[in-house]
Amino acid sequence: MTTKQALKDQLIQEIEDNKADLIDLCSQLIKIPSENPPGDSTEITNFIDDYLKEAGTHNLWYESAEKMYNLVSTIGSDPNGKHLIFCGHSDVVPTGDHSKWDFPPTSGEVVDGWLLGRGASDMKAGLGGLIFTFAMLKKLNIELPGQLTLAVVPDEETGGEYGVPWLLDNQLIVGDGCLIAEPSSRYNPTIGQKGSYWFKLKVFGEPGHGSLSPLAGHNAITDMIDAINEIRKLWELDIEIPERVRPLIEKSKRYMREVETDREAFQPVMDHVTVNIGKIQGGTKSNMIPESCEVEVDCRLPFGITQDDVTTFLHEKLDALGINYEISRFGFRSNANSTRADDPVCKSIINNIHYVTGHESYGVMQWASSDARHFREHNIPVLQYGPAYLPSIHGYNEKVQVEDIVRCCKVYIAAVVDYLFD
Repeated sequence: MTTKQALKDQLIQEIEDNKADLIDLCSQLIKIPSENPPGDSTEITNFIDDYLKEAGTHNLWYESAEKMYNLVSTIGSDPNGKHLIFCGHSDVVPTGDHSKWDFPPTSGEVVDGWLLGRGASDMKAGLGGLIFTFAMLKKLNIELPGQLTLAVVPDEETGGEYGVPWLLDNQLIVGDGCLIAEPSSRYNPTIGQKGSYWFKLKVFGEPGHGSLSPLAGHNAITDMIDAINEIRKLWELDIEIPERVRPLIEKSKRYMREVETDREAFQPVMDHVTVNIGKIQGGTKSNMIPESCEVEVDCRLPFGITQDDVTTFLHEKLDALGINYEISRFGFRSNANSTRADDPVCKSIINNIHYVTGHESYGVMQWASSDARHFREHNIPVLQYGPAYLPSIHGYNEKVQVEDIVRCCKVYIAAVVDYLFD
């Protein structure tokens, strides 16, 4: 047995021996409300800061917007070695109607092997695993041949700019690779993601008395119906997937067929533009010809088409209708992006999923978006791997299995050894 393998085995055993403390940490994180909006991360950042200080770390606070705090801490004294970033967000989506939950959203209880509460899967259990790993390496005085940075960010769930992109743009975190503990499958971290193109379309008409329609006025809603029909044609585009990412797309489809089998019918999303008409409003009352109508649309872009391509398509189709309209962008904005499966940071996670579980592991695409895109824009290879019960994410009764939290934490600590001691 090599010295590196012996260290990995020692640290994996430390996680096993202290798993009750790991679960307690994750439970405490869930008990602290951190909904975004409004995005106030004061309480949860204070808790994490205190927890890390007990392990002996030095932590830096960065307030990127009012009451939005980024917490950054680094261990390892060798700046000439490799630098790995652990990243997780402390914010969660709103809990919604509490009467529809079977337990309090900030429960944090463990029942029948499940940790319960908002953020259990997205992503306070994963964040807890990163924090626990980071603190354990410090407490055990493991001499790292490189550096490990923990970045806890406040603003991911709204696609906001005050977390990861703010830290990267201000050069407050740097690294050679990054692991984000976002929810994933047990054996399949996400090493790529589709692009995002969210936009608002506003169509203008001319008001008039409803009793004279369609001879009087100009109906913005009926023009919007025509516009929506054209927008939906984005799905029908025949997109040529670049050769370099075809293996990733095929593996992702295999994953949907063989692992997340309930997703088998959705394989076409990997190579098509998805179009969701998410919100519509227009008009004043039924007997008035509406002078305006507005929709919000969420499109996810595969490899082979860019945001500029979509903009050109939309204007060509809408101009041809002869309607009066304006388009504005909001929310998530990105092209499809990925990290090579053979990059050291991907290999360190994928290989250690197999090492810890004995199960085949390979990276896949996600059809949503996350902070990973920002790291790739700054040329930092990144992947996502975290404990999750995927059907509960962003819904009522969010939960995660305790055994998944422990497994991921073992992978995290083993991956640090493989990545930094390589």
